[in-house]
Amino acid sequence: MNSPEPIVAGSPRLVKLPESTRVRERELLRVAGQLAGADAATAAQAARVEVLKWAALQIGDQLPPLAADGQSFEHLRGGRTCIGAGFADDHRALWALRVDRPDANVAQRTWTTEVVIGHAPGASSALFSLRLLASTPESTLRVEPAVPGLVRQIASACGLRQGGNQLDGSTWHIASEDEAEQLIVELLDPTRPVPYMVCSVAERETLPGINSQLLAKVTLGIARVVVVPANYTWVLTQQLGKPLSVFNGAARAYMPGFTYDANPFAHRLFFLGNNAEDERARSALTALRWIAANESVRRLQLGTDVLAFSAVRDASLDFERERLKQAGSADIEQLRAAQAQIDALKDDLRRSAETQQWLSDEHKSIEEHAQNLEQQLRGAQFRIHQLLDQIKARGDEPDAGIPLPEGWDTFADWCDEVLSGRVVLSARARRETKSADFDDPQTAARCLLWLANEYRDSRINGASSDLRKPVDEGIHNERCGADSFAFGWSNRKVSVEWHLKNGGNTRDPRRCLRIYYFWDEGSQLVVIATMPAHIRTGAT
Repeated sequence: MNSPEPIVAGSPRLVKLPESTRVRERELLRVAGQLAGADAATAAQAARVEVLKWAALQIGDQLPPLAADGQSFEHLRGGRTCIGAGFADDHRALWALRVDRPDANVAQRTWTTEVVIGHAPGASSALFSLRLLASTPESTLRVEPAVPGLVRQIASACGLRQGGNQLDGSTWHIASEDEAEQLIVELLDPTRPVPYMVCSVAERETLPGINSQLLAKVTLGIARVVVVPANYTWVLTQQLGKPLSVFNGAARAYMPGFTYDANPFAHRLFFLGNNAEDERARSALTALRWIAANESVRRLQLGTDVLAFSAVRDASLDFERERLKQAGSADIEQLRAAQAQIDALKDDLRRSAETQQWLSDEHKSIEEHAQNLEQQLRGAQFRIHQLLDQIKARGDEPDAGIPLPEGWDTFADWCDEVLSGRVVLSARARRETKSADFDDPQTAARCLLWLANEYRDSRINGASSDLRKPVDEGIHNERCGADSFAFGWSNRKVSVEWHLKNGGNTRDPRRCLRIYYFWDEGSQLVVIATMPAHIRTGAT
């Protein structure tokens, strides 16, 4: 066994713990909502009672009377800690609780739950927020995230809302075509606060291939779980397109910000069997729990949507110190209050250092993962190019016999399936093809096939971008000229200087075809910036 490495000489000797024994604090999830009830103060009091009941069970002991009165307190028992802090001024009434308890199975792992309840004078509702954290020396936290039972307790006893939705831990079971339509409306709502975990039911089955009831229970307040029977999944496919739909027993995590032109890979799809107890289903369930937990930490802003216990405790100590000063209390009392605040700040600093270390480690891990994915992507693109060359070497055309899209409603899906790795539609172009007026989508598809093959091959083989030439009957590849424009792509601005166009000067969108594109050297892809209509620029 390696002994600890000393980092500072002297007595007592300070040692640097091995990497495996250094405890870090990481945050798993955040919950925020509004308490039910017409009177905010009454609702906050009722919720505080429920929180204290829960905390007493976690500590395994009765809490001091100060706790029931909403005052600050500290209670320690057998390695478990419960600390409360509260105050009320002219602007707000805040009460916070933090419970630390050791993990029952893993040494040196400690779970921390922070709860804050608050309201402003005259407010229509009181606010509730919760954070779940873990302190552990483990480099990888091998757990299945779950919202603490306290949230279910509050939702049941007091009522808890997020926006217009009442939280109850149940699944939304789609029972009609109208409900399926309403689901799509909610998926596309830009103000939607949580992921929707949509679980489809396969043909001739009655239940989804994942334990949706358990998923709804453990993600209460951080996700909404929806079950769509097989006879209603066609509504999603018809309106969202096959790449963004979910059917045949699969499950999908629709993240906030979802749109018609969303990247399908940003909304993870899980293919499942018919048994919710098999390994594939359990793995998907764990992944969905982590998706919901991670999104809650990413989405809910600390200090705005969710308050940290330390922030309320510091404000409470400030309030008490100022009260003692204004009341002319004895110096010893003011000194005691100041010392309590110093001790609290030291504790905050320690926890902040642990969090900073965790964030640093996470950043390093994510950066390495991103580099690995980028290498895999380049390898996949090279393999696509290699296979295309092999097809051509045999005298065949890669896209020979490929059916062309019959209408614009399937055009983007056709591009994803046929042109993947060669041509990509930007989000703007994807939107535009959904409502295009040009009356010949198959001509547009043939143009993209030319970009995917002849044009892309020429760029990979070192040809310049100056490829003025006929592409199809009446279609030419030409410079945009005065219609060139800057386009945002991959966090940078690129200049779009080329387009495919049909002849004539008509601007009738039914007969005018313009496909504006550029070559992305890094990804070896042709990117379609906008199509199929003529764009309006300063020159036009």
